[in-house]
Amino acid sequence: MNRSNIDVLAGDSTDAANSVANPPKKRPTWDQAEGNPLPLGVRWIEEEQAFNFAVHSEHAESVTLLLYSPTDLVNPLLTFRLNFLHNKSGRIWHCRIPLTNLGAACYYAYSVSGETVPQLHSFDPQKVLLDPYTKCIFFPPGFNRSLAMREGSNAGSAPLGVLNDHRSIFDWSGDRHPHHDSDAIIYELHVKGFTKNPNSGIDASRAGTYAGLAEKIPYLKELGVTVVELMPVFQRDPQEGDYWGYMPLNFFAPHAQYASTQREDQQHLEFKSMVKAFHQAGISVVLDVVYNHTCEGDHKGPIYSYKGLDSAGYYMVSSDPANPYANYSGTGNTLNFGQAHVRKMVIDSLRFWKRGMHIDGFRFDLASVFSRNADGSLNWGEAPIFSEIAADPELGPVRLIAEPWDTAAYQLGRGFPGLTWLQWNGRFRDDVRRFVKGDAGMVSDVMRRIYGSDDLFPDNRAEAYHAYQSVNYVTSHDGFTLYDLVSYDRKHNWKNGNNNQDGTDTNYSWNCGQEGDEAISPAVRALRRQQVKNFCCLLFLSNGTPMFRAGDEFLNTQFGNNNPYNQDNEMGWLDWSQLLSNQDIFRFFKCMIAFRKNHPSLSRSRFWREDIAWYGVGPMVDFSYDSHSLSFCLHGASQGDGDIYVMINAYWEELEFNVQEGTAPEWKRIVDTALPTPDDFAEDGVRLERTKYRLAPRSIVVLGRS
Repeated sequence: MNRSNIDVLAGDSTDAANSVANPPKKRPTWDQAEGNPLPLGVRWIEEEQAFNFAVHSEHAESVTLLLYSPTDLVNPLLTFRLNFLHNKSGRIWHCRIPLTNLGAACYYAYSVSGETVPQLHSFDPQKVLLDPYTKCIFFPPGFNRSLAMREGSNAGSAPLGVLNDHRSIFDWSGDRHPHHDSDAIIYELHVKGFTKNPNSGIDASRAGTYAGLAEKIPYLKELGVTVVELMPVFQRDPQEGDYWGYMPLNFFAPHAQYASTQREDQQHLEFKSMVKAFHQAGISVVLDVVYNHTCEGDHKGPIYSYKGLDSAGYYMVSSDPANPYANYSGTGNTLNFGQAHVRKMVIDSLRFWKRGMHIDGFRFDLASVFSRNADGSLNWGEAPIFSEIAADPELGPVRLIAEPWDTAAYQLGRGFPGLTWLQWNGRFRDDVRRFVKGDAGMVSDVMRRIYGSDDLFPDNRAEAYHAYQSVNYVTSHDGFTLYDLVSYDRKHNWKNGNNNQDGTDTNYSWNCGQEGDEAISPAVRALRRQQVKNFCCLLFLSNGTPMFRAGDEFLNTQFGNNNPYNQDNEMGWLDWSQLLSNQDIFRFFKCMIAFRKNHPSLSRSRFWREDIAWYGVGPMVDFSYDSHSLSFCLHGASQGDGDIYVMINAYWEELEFNVQEGTAPEWKRIVDTALPTPDDFAEDGVRLERTKYRLAPRSIVVLGRS
């Protein structure tokens, strides 16, 4: 080979080396080009300055992303038709769009097409559909529920998701999750109803809001509350008339109408500020969550989200063509927990509220729906969602509370699959109401409730339940207030607009001799106050976790309405003027709460067992059908506590009790519900002079021995 040929070859080699050294044109990653299927919803990717969109729809034939600007909420600024060959993974449709391509767009929604199932009223491509995972919802000025309930477009009238995840920043520094066990006092309240009344003392600009609620924390601290349970705060349809909040539109967005500002980027900040303020006061926050159904109702209801995305994939279907949606919630539809993506949506929602909003626990409405298979049958074994929640490292440790029933199942106690969950104890409510009311044959039942309901939550070797798993309550949002419980024999729900047919007829209430609150005699008024104190005593003297509803501590009334779910007015709002009128009742509640906290013997992880001795007016409990009395002595030495002796007379005549333990000087009278304030609760105690004590009709006496 001659030199010229070598030079040529060498030159070729140098050129080739240079061409390899030059990097190829950078191509987008697959995720950048096609989007990522997880996480569902919208995710802001800071390093790419882009949004990733992902939505689940198994049976859709086409999915189109719609992006809107604030100046035109009818016509999308941008549309992106997802191609299943590029923008679909399994059952999830997805795409990624850089911020630079969005222009002025700040709202989004979807349009979905597919094979229509006539009975289910699904897949209407004219409907603008809300992302189930959106964290913030915008209701346009032209929002119209009725357009979502009939054929045709609802553009400009549909709720839209907000693209603001990249703007919301909150300083959680210093936040600590309070933990309460033996001192847990649950207080159920409605965010709006708690401060909306003009007499709440909250400025009108913040009344009925998250910010307004935070301003009432000093009141809750004075009362002694350690856990607030907020009635549903999930975003709902503001045109449905659902004041209570049990008809959710979405499981991730906080209800915008509870914010003092209507700026979308401020709603989360106000909610977080409220939670942080509660935590700084040592109060835990539990959310009443509704995952069993949505506000889309039955086949006649609106199409907002789930129906249009995949009706048969999100809801249980019935075999009745006239009623195609299974209705175990009593509201028209039931989410299908036999579907993995529905369970995932719930888990993701719980994680969001725990991680992003620092919520301490959850109370699950109609939790028996979680136990239902896809065909509606009950899974009496291990329903998947319970093990999935238990296995989650974030959710396993939080306080989980079940309403252990739905419209067709009652799983209270050992029948409920969530073995470590707390449960609303409806038996405690009913048995204590009947006993205090004066029903016969209730002594043995009320003893079980005071003891901690070991018949429902047995602590044998095989099952090993805890006493605190029983959430004891006499009243909740669902039913009479405590004052109405002693003031009305029957419900008065006419203002709800349902011909007095809504709400339960089984109230176990007694009006103390006169119905309602008109021209009440002094004797009836005094008896009602005494009965309220009796209920208060039994609640806070019982083993388990006590809960009561906001306003019961100052005799708030709903005027005999036991189901004011749609009463967004003075009937549904707390009347704070009653606090001034009923300071004696407020004081009694406050003192009983403090008494419970100061006596760890009362609230235990386990049952009282050998520390409890049961008596009657004498040495033996009278279990006869006509008996209305009992007493007990709870020994506190094992808990480093003093002894407590309780005498209960639910009879309508005076009874003489004989204290069965110790001598008279050893005991101090702390409580006598028949006495006027402040003698009804003597904080320093009054030394007994004799072991015989005459209890007034329908009264409770509590003694203490150190």
